[in-house]
Amino acid sequence: MEPVSVKDLIASFVESLSTERGYSGNTCRAYQRDLEAFSTYVDNCLRPESEQKEGQFGLDLHAIDGLSIRGYLGYLHKRCKKSTIARKLSAIRSFLRYAVRLGYMDANPAELVLTPKHNRAIPTYLPVDDMFRLLDSIKTDTLFGLRNRAIFEVLYSSGVRISELAGLSMGDIDFRDCSMRVMGKGSKERIVPVGQKSLSAVQAYRQKLVADKGPLLPEVCQAGDSPVFLNKNFGRLSARSIARILEKASRACGIPVPVSPHAFRHSFATHMLDGGADLRAVQELLGHKSLSTTQKYTHVSIDRLMEAYDKAHPRK
Repeated sequence: MEPVSVKDLIASFVESLSTERGYSGNTCRAYQRDLEAFSTYVDNCLRPESEQKEGQFGLDLHAIDGLSIRGYLGYLHKRCKKSTIARKLSAIRSFLRYAVRLGYMDANPAELVLTPKHNRAIPTYLPVDDMFRLLDSIKTDTLFGLRNRAIFEVLYSSGVRISELAGLSMGDIDFRDCSMRVMGKGSKERIVPVGQKSLSAVQAYRQKLVADKGPLLPEVCQAGDSPVFLNKNFGRLSARSIARILEKASRACGIPVPVSPHAFRHSFATHMLDGGADLRAVQELLGHKSLSTTQKYTHVSIDRLMEAYDKAHPRK
């Protein structure tokens, strides 16, 4: 087999993530950054200091071994969180597994390197009262106010990811059956239920949009494949723009903790489980591949802990 440069193999691996596994562009770019940084580190460790250049990674694939991988993890130890180091090691492990599958390596040296242990933080979520206060604080006397209210109602009602929400088109929503079709990670499609209150908010926004901007709306914005949520130029509202809108709204509302779109997803899962929903049902709703990913939401509020303590402990 002809030798291949690490740079070319990284490009081939990242391409396979997109075409074979359906990974998003952001995920593919993250893999590429992590692997290029690792390759540069190993390459520079093997060269004389006078020849080291930032951003070069022309090393031989067989120069990567368990020792070089552990050295890289040690280099990252004081620079990154344990969760970040674990993510970077996972990228290296997947890349070298790809190299073995193609026959460029006999074995994967990363398989023998242990992943750093790290404590999984409890996800940030809003109590029900704070969530309702935030939703009710959004004024609906303007077109953008109606749009923003509809965005947050759908986020909280369905628990979808911000990228899934931004990718919604009108044809994806079944107003009669109160459900939505969303495209999740790995291009996996799923149907999620959505509340009538949030669907009414979407209808109010779209009716106002047609009433106010009807003559100016491009045809595509009135068809079934029209993006649900539009920016001022009638294009699809981006995930980043939605995050900025939420940050501004939460500050105006006086919410004491930082609120991201993902906090809505955390809140949805927490409130569902607190309300008695089955863990596997919540896993299905969130589109999690593994149940262990959903289990991080099984934390309970201090009020529920105190209630259980008062009921059960024999000597208070």
